[in-house]
Amino acid sequence: MNRLPAVLVFTFCLSCGSSAASSSLDIAGLFDQANKTFSTANQQQDPERQKDLYRQAAMIYQRLIDEGHISNPKLYYNLANAYLLCGDIGRAILNYRRAEALARTDANIQKNLAFARSRRADAVPVRTQQQVLGVLFFWHFDLAAANRVLLACVGLGVACLAMTIMIWLGRSSLWYAVVAVGLIVFLAMTGSVLLEQHERSSRTFGVIVAEQTVARQGDGPAYPEAFKGPLHAGTEFELIEARPGWLHIRLSDGSDGWIVQDAAELI
Repeated sequence: MNRLPAVLVFTFCLSCGSSAASSSLDIAGLFDQANKTFSTANQQQDPERQKDLYRQAAMIYQRLIDEGHISNPKLYYNLANAYLLCGDIGRAILNYRRAEALARTDANIQKNLAFARSRRADAVPVRTQQQVLGVLFFWHFDLAAANRVLLACVGLGVACLAMTIMIWLGRSSLWYAVVAVGLIVFLAMTGSVLLEQHERSSRTFGVIVAEQTVARQGDGPAYPEAFKGPLHAGTEFELIEARPGWLHIRLSDGSDGWIVQDAAELI
């Protein structure tokens, strides 16, 4: 494996935000075991033994998530790091995306996710329309929801203050402009947050975790192939429809196909 970016820093802290964690599960002990296994892998000189230790660490982190009912960006980040270092690009990207969903502006998550994406076999382009939207509405894609809420409050506060000043000092084009700018910021940020919440509740995304899988034009092995070649681990998609054993997916370039359900996991 090529050298990883310097930002790949192993996180040794865990904030257990779930009170529903099983009391019979030794969360602290398992987390400490996973940390030690990961650290041992870092010191291992034999590449195969090193990968095996990273896989063991990943299994323990996964158990903490599954049995401990912990939804924590640091834990998903650690799990993704372990998968990345043992060569499982699909599950690395999957868990970086899960960490990203909980900590959208975390620089380490973003950089490691970008690095993992650079290692996958499929380079599916993003539609031009989506690229343009990302540039025009950068604040929607780049700012955390909490920051947009804060900006909405600031915009509304500025507009209210300007209107109060106009009541006392009289109307002027300057204060009308201030009110307009404040309301535009308020509406833009509020709309952005509401849109994000709607997308999260109505849209589902996933990642292919199988080494490779053939996408077909229908939900069955008898249908023709949807693409010239198979899709590989790490390819991301939006879920269109799910049927028993099959997923209808759309790639970032707008193309779609059906894959077997076991070949992917949903974010």
